[in-house]
Amino acid sequence: MKKLVLTGAAGRLGSYLREPLTRMCDELVSTDIVADIGKLYDGESYVQADLTDLAAMEAIVKDATMVVHFGAIGDEAPWDDILRSNIIGAYNVWEAAYRQGVKRVVYASSVHAVGMHLKTDTIGLDAPHRPDTYYGLAKCFAEDLASLYWDKRGIESVCMRIFSCAQATNARSIGTWLSYDDLIHLVERSIDSAVVGFTKVWGLSNNDRAVVDNSKAGHLGFRPKDNAEQFAKDVFAKTPPLDNKDLANLCIGGPFATVELGNSGVAALGVVNDKKTT
Repeated sequence: MKKLVLTGAAGRLGSYLREPLTRMCDELVSTDIVADIGKLYDGESYVQADLTDLAAMEAIVKDATMVVHFGAIGDEAPWDDILRSNIIGAYNVWEAAYRQGVKRVVYASSVHAVGMHLKTDTIGLDAPHRPDTYYGLAKCFAEDLASLYWDKRGIESVCMRIFSCAQATNARSIGTWLSYDDLIHLVERSIDSAVVGFTKVWGLSNNDRAVVDNSKAGHLGFRPKDNAEQFAKDVFAKTPPLDNKDLANLCIGGPFATVELGNSGVAALGVVNDKKTT
């Protein structure tokens, strides 16, 4: 295709998407709030912009076929911060896409939209929203926004409910890991599938201990290859016995299910910042 836009290009996940996306289009426009993201790939340009600026979003998505929307606060945070970046920012992306005739938004949603469901429920994609934080609530809003803009304005969306896209370093991640290669594969299938309408899909690898059912998203052709079982022995050997009454162990949102609203959930996960550098 001619032009793709990637928001959140300066983030850890965005860093792994930039190069693969340049191979899917003539022009990749990467954007984030930082002044610079370093060396650019062939076919990539960078525009500094704030998601809360609708006019800036309109200018960036002009003539784009699709937007890959990863820009947002990637953790639980105070309400006013979530409102601006994750809720108003999401509205501005879809509204700009509508005004400029963009075909599809590929959105980095999250398990935290349904994080209070129990692991043992093995929920499907049709399970009701049950957010675990303000962060998760914003993901619910964006998913419903995507559904509305498909029903009323014809903008297709794929909402990728990403679990643990980071190194598998804790017991929870053995069931929830999404490798970077599988993330790239998921985004590629979300872009090159001919018709998606409004689609939700779980973003996790082919883990033996997966806690959700992805069967209703088969039309995307997302077939993850990696499996966190390769890390299980070492991770479990270092993990103390889990409290089976602790919601952080029972709910699919993990520690996000127990943090106080407005306080970081990522802090309890030990996420390694292995951001890709060009």
